[in-house]
Amino acid sequence: MKALGVLGTGSGAGKSWMTAALCAWLRREGVRVAPFKAQNMSNNAWVTLDGGEMARAQAVQAEACGLLPTVEMNPVLLKPSGGMGSQVIVLGRAEGHCAARDYYGRAERLWQVVADTLETWRSRCDVLVMEGAGSPVELNLMARDIANLRPVRHLDGRWLLVGDIDRGGIFAQLAGTWALLDEADRARCLGAIVNRFRGDASLFPDPQSWLAPYAPGFPVLGTVPLRRDLQPEEEDGFSAADQDRGQGDTLAWVRTPHASNLTDCQPWWDDAGVRGGGAEDAAVLARAPAIVLPGSKNTIADLRWLRARGLDRVIRDAAAAGTLVVGLCGGYQMLGEWLHDPTGVAGDAGDEAGLGLLPVATTFHAAKTLRATEAECDGDRWSAYEIHMGETIATGPCTPLHQVWNDGTPRPEGTQAGRVWGTYLHGWFESPRSRARLATAAGFTDYKPHAVPWAEQRRALYAAMAEHVAAHVNLDPVRRYLGI
Repeated sequence: MKALGVLGTGSGAGKSWMTAALCAWLRREGVRVAPFKAQNMSNNAWVTLDGGEMARAQAVQAEACGLLPTVEMNPVLLKPSGGMGSQVIVLGRAEGHCAARDYYGRAERLWQVVADTLETWRSRCDVLVMEGAGSPVELNLMARDIANLRPVRHLDGRWLLVGDIDRGGIFAQLAGTWALLDEADRARCLGAIVNRFRGDASLFPDPQSWLAPYAPGFPVLGTVPLRRDLQPEEEDGFSAADQDRGQGDTLAWVRTPHASNLTDCQPWWDDAGVRGGGAEDAAVLARAPAIVLPGSKNTIADLRWLRARGLDRVIRDAAAAGTLVVGLCGGYQMLGEWLHDPTGVAGDAGDEAGLGLLPVATTFHAAKTLRATEAECDGDRWSAYEIHMGETIATGPCTPLHQVWNDGTPRPEGTQAGRVWGTYLHGWFESPRSRARLATAAGFTDYKPHAVPWAEQRRALYAAMAEHVAAHVNLDPVRRYLGI
């Protein structure tokens, strides 16, 4: 097995996208390829078929490889939950919360988990494409960094560096990273990729000539133009361009401070007759015919945030006036009557009154629900999943929102009370029929869902991403190293 690291000059440089594109390209070349990220920090998570939790970015990369996601693709996941630190997920299972200072004390134990997991991949694929985290040359963190160069060294691999020209300072990004590396790590580098170029490419014809005097021996393999139509998912759900996206009736997504799994919004982006994006403004929420409260990594804290800004009243008033209000996961919990978390196992501790729009109450326990399932809407079935702390029970007569399937057995799921809906399912909007159901209930006037299910759209995107990278990056050094 060969190992190819995809490192970045910093967070948000495009490592996840580039890793998925390279995975798709290698699959196209007939290579048995798999993705890996030793440690990810994200509240955007996925549930595997055997009930493990992993970062959704690696699940997307697995899909680009034609593989089912497994927790061995992301052995360590950190889920930030506010001032208390992060929940630590190891090989798919939660190990409780940990402050940053305490987490660094666990680094060597977690590295052993990573190293053992890397060994399991040696016989399972031809190439392991390993995404890094942040920058590989954070001087204060390098000694305990388990996500960047250490996995490359462990497997005697090679690595690429991705820099983001869109944010500016590309030469400082590349030359500065090169200068802070030691010679042994430089020797493993195959080259740099300038990512997210916008505008006239003829104005940036030869970055190598500019970089060479400051980073001798560091080849620039190509410049990749930014293609907003080739974005299968954003790491955290919304990009800056998604704050006001599309034309038509407004579907307002309330972006709370601890919002999680915001990729639930993305199947809407290619539909016609709908305008959506993150919303924190009372006037936007008051005018919208449909409001969605997404998932949360700290439900009580986000509920208090809504209350402090008066958005709880805005949402209740909108529901009373006939606006369709939908809660997903943590948003579902907020729509209920009470939330009980006396010890703070899911975030901030306390008892908090919910928005009172659904006859349910939620109590948080240490056990976490992780369940892959099949959703159903108007005869259409597709894959979805649950990932949440807390048990939600009825406090009065309840009507299920829909039916889901587990191991061939149907069961009712979610709650609806008139024009207020709640569900624990992530991926519920991936079916065109489920989106059409919401649009009809909200009274959207000119809505038309994309005819192709979101999962199929993603598969077509991976092929286009592979073609895009191959057209703009000299991949010969990668070919020579991999022997393809």
